[in-house]
Amino acid sequence: MKRKAPRITGLFLVVAMWSATASFAAEAAKPSAGAYTGTLQKALYRIDIPANWNGDLVMLVHGYQPVGAPIATPMTPADSTPVFLKKGYAVAQSQYASQGFAVSDAIADTERLRQHFVHTYGQPGHTYVYGFSLGGMAVAASIERYPHAYTGAMITCGLTMSTPDFLSRGVVTPLVAFDALIPGVIPDLAAPDAPPAISPDDLAKALEAHPKEAAVLAKRLEERPETLAPALGLYYMAFREIEKRAGGMPVDNRKEVYAGFGDDAAFNRKVHRYSASPAALVYAKQNVTLTGHVDVPLVMQWNTFDPTIPTRFHAAYPDQIKAAGKDKWLTVLAPAGDGHCEFTDEQTAAAFDTLVDKAGAGKR
Repeated sequence: MKRKAPRITGLFLVVAMWSATASFAAEAAKPSAGAYTGTLQKALYRIDIPANWNGDLVMLVHGYQPVGAPIATPMTPADSTPVFLKKGYAVAQSQYASQGFAVSDAIADTERLRQHFVHTYGQPGHTYVYGFSLGGMAVAASIERYPHAYTGAMITCGLTMSTPDFLSRGVVTPLVAFDALIPGVIPDLAAPDAPPAISPDDLAKALEAHPKEAAVLAKRLEERPETLAPALGLYYMAFREIEKRAGGMPVDNRKEVYAGFGDDAAFNRKVHRYSASPAALVYAKQNVTLTGHVDVPLVMQWNTFDPTIPTRFHAAYPDQIKAAGKDKWLTVLAPAGDGHCEFTDEQTAAAFDTLVDKAGAGKR
């Protein structure tokens, strides 16, 4: 008599699938210690796994890298990588598919690498994401878009404001202010043939020749006299690169009312006004607009004085988070250090310990 095949019940099927998945994860989650490098959709990546791996992962998101800056192959680790490796965490980081204001690439390439890690080595017990400088914007966008992917996030010295606001208040305001107070140095921001960069030396000479105007700019922009020229040069270079990505002028300041630059009425009469390209405005909103809706612990910290991301930038994202009613997730640490991203390894480690504690993963 032909024996009937046993009927697989739903419960049996679930148990069988769970067993197979568990076996795969247990086997996949034991890679040898070392560095693993490669390329995912034109983006170099690097994964470092320490000998004492605790089964958790830190996705590391680097900051702004000028277009044309040399890229090492295989990818070299960020300076803060050893901080996490010493604690037993694996670290994965992407070079991104492009340089410059590569926020959209940073978000997509980091998520792609995270999924690659899970597929290759198994699901980590906890996954954290850490970004610094411009990487902070990508981290903020990532935890808003992929809240279930991360246990928590940390941002240090971060530029964490929506791109339209950054371009308008953060970049164009300083540039048109300089042009209004010290004309003839800043090129037309909307001109297609405007140079991609301005020499900081030329900016410094103009500021030295106009000490009264320089003092007004430094105070309003929360810079020091010696940091004002390099900051303005960086803003101009970044803006021209973003403008190229956007395909046109991404800021419209025709109705903007400026304040804090001396005689405000006179200033607003002579400030250069720009009309935006509609397509460029859309690009800026898509790359990236933040909402403040976070659902995982977020630890943020800035330097006491940062010439690149000065204090006027710092409150933007914390204020958004509070306005969204999500401030229970936010921890802003006291500022430390002087300079851009000038944190010691001990300060970075302490900030990360705070994040792990807030995430409730300190005792497992």
